[in-house]
Amino acid sequence: MTRYEQIKTELLSSPKTWLVTGVAGFIGSNLLEHLLKLNQKVVGLDNFATGHQHNLDEVKELVTAEQWQGFNFIKGDIRNYQDCEAAIANNGNGVDYVLHQAALGSVPRSIADPLTTNAANITGFLNMLQAAKEANVKSFTYAASSSTYGDHPALPKVEENIGNPLSPYAVTKYVNELYAGVYAKTYGFKTIGLRYFNVFGQRQDPNGAYAAVIPKWTAAMIQGEDVYINGDGETSRDFCFIENTVQMNILAATAEDEAKNEVYNVAVGDRTTLNDLYGAIQSALNGCGIEASKQPIYRDFRIGDVRHSQANIDKSTHLLGYIPEVAIKIGILKTTSWYCSVYAINK
Repeated sequence: MTRYEQIKTELLSSPKTWLVTGVAGFIGSNLLEHLLKLNQKVVGLDNFATGHQHNLDEVKELVTAEQWQGFNFIKGDIRNYQDCEAAIANNGNGVDYVLHQAALGSVPRSIADPLTTNAANITGFLNMLQAAKEANVKSFTYAASSSTYGDHPALPKVEENIGNPLSPYAVTKYVNELYAGVYAKTYGFKTIGLRYFNVFGQRQDPNGAYAAVIPKWTAAMIQGEDVYINGDGETSRDFCFIENTVQMNILAATAEDEAKNEVYNVAVGDRTTLNDLYGAIQSALNGCGIEASKQPIYRDFRIGDVRHSQANIDKSTHLLGYIPEVAIKIGILKTTSWYCSVYAINK
């Protein structure tokens, strides 16, 4: 039995109360789904800046009525300290574990509007960190980012070696790690940061100027629209399916103290070029009965992007017991199947 299987068994027999910030978003709603299926109590906080009600509606359809009764949604903003306090107080019942996912993602968004990104990702983070510390929650797990590696050239990326940030977004995520470290040394409040590497999967929003590459391309191919690749297509990323990310959040939240006050890579430890990614999505859609025969259109590289990214996951494996269960090819098949069911009807 893996550590993840062991933890899930323990949670089923002894349910806890979790706070998921950004619960209506892509990662947040998947965490909500998995936790409710484990019969956990979940408090969700979201202001719908990037999350959607339809994500919560879909989760409701995927769990039992009794499991859904274990969900308490609070519409609020992490930039408001009182909202953070209220979410953690949970009507006087408190929470055991905090999974802080709420943030404004996207490198291009941060370049276009650094002030709003800073407010959500730094002020909002500090509000939630302080509220959690004051409530003395059992654990505080937060979404960090692989963007923190910046211009450090070495591959694969090892947690201890980072470079200079290349975007306002990367700065905000690094500041989160710095604040977490200060809270550990100053207040003895222990946290775990998870450096996400290109997470993808069902319910990831394909719309908007700052949509991630996999949902954006998949939806465009389904609709027969053009797909653009920034650069020559040989840029590579360590794409990580959402189920692996959920696993890491649960492992981190329930980790022993000796594994805390650390940051961990959340990835599969592999690299896929954008050209190969395009071909994989195209093939998966064709398997769904969607004719996706268009060739991509290449354009200039995007400001703030790194050329290659790949994670070393040894630390995550050794200290948390993380074993990625879904490789990119299987993840693409699962993801495209979901997008086909949701978006193909509108073609």
